[in-house]
Amino acid sequence: MSFIIIIIVLALVFDYINGFHDAANSIATIVSTKVLTPLQAVIWAAFFNFIAFSIFKDHAVANTIGKTVRTEFVTLPVIFSGLIAAIIWSLLTWWYGIPSSSSHTLIGGFSGAAICYALISQGATPIFQIVDSDKITKTVLFIFLAPLIGMAISIFFALVTISRDTWLKCAILVASSVGIWLLFIDFQENKINENIAKYFNVEKYQYEYDKLSYNISNNGDTATITKLENTHKKIEKARMSANSCKEFTGKYEFESASAVANEIISNVNIKEIEKIKLKDKIQSYFKVDQHKILAEKDPSQKADYEYALKSANLMIPYANRYHELGFDAMVDSMLSKVVLNGNEVAEFKKKIKVDVKADLAKEIEKADNKILRYGIIGMLGLFIFAFIYNEKMNEPKVSRTANMFKRLQLVSSAAFSIGHGGNDAQKVMGIISVAFVANGTIPDIKSMPEWVPLACYTAISLGTLSGGWRIVKTMGTKITKVTPLEGVCAETAGATTLFLTEQMGIPVSTTHTITGSIMGVGATRRLSAVRWGVTYQLLWAWILTIPISALLAALIYFIVHFFV
Repeated sequence: MSFIIIIIVLALVFDYINGFHDAANSIATIVSTKVLTPLQAVIWAAFFNFIAFSIFKDHAVANTIGKTVRTEFVTLPVIFSGLIAAIIWSLLTWWYGIPSSSSHTLIGGFSGAAICYALISQGATPIFQIVDSDKITKTVLFIFLAPLIGMAISIFFALVTISRDTWLKCAILVASSVGIWLLFIDFQENKINENIAKYFNVEKYQYEYDKLSYNISNNGDTATITKLENTHKKIEKARMSANSCKEFTGKYEFESASAVANEIISNVNIKEIEKIKLKDKIQSYFKVDQHKILAEKDPSQKADYEYALKSANLMIPYANRYHELGFDAMVDSMLSKVVLNGNEVAEFKKKIKVDVKADLAKEIEKADNKILRYGIIGMLGLFIFAFIYNEKMNEPKVSRTANMFKRLQLVSSAAFSIGHGGNDAQKVMGIISVAFVANGTIPDIKSMPEWVPLACYTAISLGTLSGGWRIVKTMGTKITKVTPLEGVCAETAGATTLFLTEQMGIPVSTTHTITGSIMGVGATRRLSAVRWGVTYQLLWAWILTIPISALLAALIYFIVHFFV
């Protein structure tokens, strides 16, 4: 237990470091344009970092981080080594004023330690068996795409903002609002369908199928081939059920989650998934997976694992007769095989109760992005009102325009801080959750304790309060000099990019995003306004972060494994 506590503390320390390391991302432009003093800026950014806690509920980024490494290669020493490597690299880059990515440091460290563990424990192992190649590929791809997207959006906002035709730029912003609204509705619907597919175990069966396929290529025995065929049938059945739900998920924008879930269970055959979830809950009640993990690490706990597995296996045949017997008769039959005392019986009934309607409604609500949509549209609406008020309702003056953009920069920096908190706090949530899984405390990442998000958002907010003055200088002045107008465009572009990628569950770097956005607004003046020599240095730091973190974590794990 002491080791898991050390890892949680290290994770929160990393989150804190992430806060002051990335504070510059949120406050660099607002400080360099003298809209706020450094102290006011960090308080402003930290407040909105924490506000993100009440906005982001799906935790898609946390799920991506937690599943970067395959479960069987995740151990507490692996997580410990990855965190130590991430902390070292983050502090090193902070000391030299290099705005590197904390998220990519974490992913690199986690993956590098896991690969080293696999080599030591199992010898040569294919990389795709150790890490989720799709998640790694997306993350690496967005090292380049995030700053490019931020740059493109900032150039667009800058060109619209400097337009002299007030009504034209207002019309463009209205059209942009409509486009963003439709895009986020599409994100929402896709996320609902993705969550429901996971609920029907499509992702779980697909991973099992891929693993069996690899085993067959090395040892095509009859038993493995049979398992592969059965798993393929499970995938097809699960996909068919999940796809049948798509007809109804599109209605969520106009109906409640409960109403959509009710339509699904009225029109889709859910008997099979009820049985599967019931079996999962029985295994979860006896903590079969947790006991298995503990038994693999400590042979003295093997008896506990065998008892848990035997108890669950005695009950599972009755779960297959759930619809035939009914819940109460099924439980009575189960208790005739495994004896529980009075208090345990009540708890057992509560724990294994399956409510597919409530579960589906929860999965649907997790994908809701109305707050983000209304927030972005509200921000653009505020810009439209400000332009009309400043340029049509009053005589335009340089001083009044400058003051308007300084006020708008408060809004844009707040939006970027929300995106920073929502994106980066989730990364540590994923690490803490996977540590609990490796420790046998919880069965899966979805069972993350409720205090974990609160602790992570608090840690990153406190870190932001500590500032990151070395990187403020690089971000606020060395890349290009930023005016309040350009600060608004850069921060709005950065915030929009972070909201987009969070909806896709891709852990991008806030550093990369805001850097690209600042480069974009500088380029709208003239290409020479951007100090490209500085950006080349930053680009090399971005490219090297994952491999260096991975190598450092692998070295640390190699040392650590001798002592644990």
